[in-house]
Amino acid sequence: MRKLSVLLLPRVLLLSGAFLLSGTLLLTGAPAAHAADNGNWSVYPATTRAGQRPYFFLSADPGATLTDQVTVTNRTDRPRTFRLYAADAYNTARDGGFAVRSRDEKQRSIGAWARPGRDRITVRAHGSVTVPVTLTVPEDAEPGDHPGALVALDEHVDPAGGGAVAVGIRQAVGARIHLRVNGPTMPALSVDDIRIEHTRPLVPGTGRSRAVISYTLRNRGNVTLAPKVALRAEGLFGRTLLARDLEKVPSELLPRQEVRLTERWDGAPQLEWGEVRLTATARDTRGSATATYLAVPWAVAGALLVAVGAAAALWLRARRRRARTAREEARQAP
Repeated sequence: MRKLSVLLLPRVLLLSGAFLLSGTLLLTGAPAAHAADNGNWSVYPATTRAGQRPYFFLSADPGATLTDQVTVTNRTDRPRTFRLYAADAYNTARDGGFAVRSRDEKQRSIGAWARPGRDRITVRAHGSVTVPVTLTVPEDAEPGDHPGALVALDEHVDPAGGGAVAVGIRQAVGARIHLRVNGPTMPALSVDDIRIEHTRPLVPGTGRSRAVISYTLRNRGNVTLAPKVALRAEGLFGRTLLARDLEKVPSELLPRQEVRLTERWDGAPQLEWGEVRLTATARDTRGSATATYLAVPWAVAGALLVAVGAAAALWLRARRRRARTAREEARQAP
């Protein structure tokens, strides 16, 4: 199966001649089977006797120093100048995509430990440049996975759009770095904060209803997980209303990362009381959570509210009448 290449597309806004980096650097798709490439240039670990590697896969003890090489290939007809830097990876809050910190953001892991031998290179047309990379793991580094990337950011800004504010696009390509620091591994996955929002017709039976189920999927451990999430909804007396495996789940949930996800439930019951359960599983770990829901059509809810209000008014009126009668009887008593 063909896999997507690793591509970063940060946007740059041009304001009064100054560059303002906007957004995050996204590494789209699964780990590339070939060099990270956007069609104009590629970034990949230097070829070894074992052949070309699609990404850096490293293992080290705390306090160790690793050396490697990265190659940047220019596929265009003109020279290009690139900024080289290492960056930490994280999951985006929007959909859990694999992203890396920008050059100006605070780096705490790969971005702080890895250093290319040169931070700026110029690659001739249809040429390649190979640069040494040194990665120094601190003595107190936490065991487990430390994902990141080695990024080649093109210094040239391509114009895009128009209007009062000039907008440009600066492209970057990053070769992923998968570092595991030796020590105990602790996979841990949880589902938290399930919420259910209903959209239903005013009158029962006059249209379709749906529910939106939102939840937080959290990697509490120190290794990268490939989670799967199953959704099950039950009604009164344990009737199964919905059972399916969810597709909108990140393929890689990085250590100590969380993502807020949503799932639509078309045709959700209009009048029901039950429970929704989400179960997340990955290798050697499992987590689940439940939330109760009450589905009542607006017309029914309004009728119930009116009925409850009327009953309360009648009860209060009767209570006052009894109190008034009791007072009158007390006055008439000898």
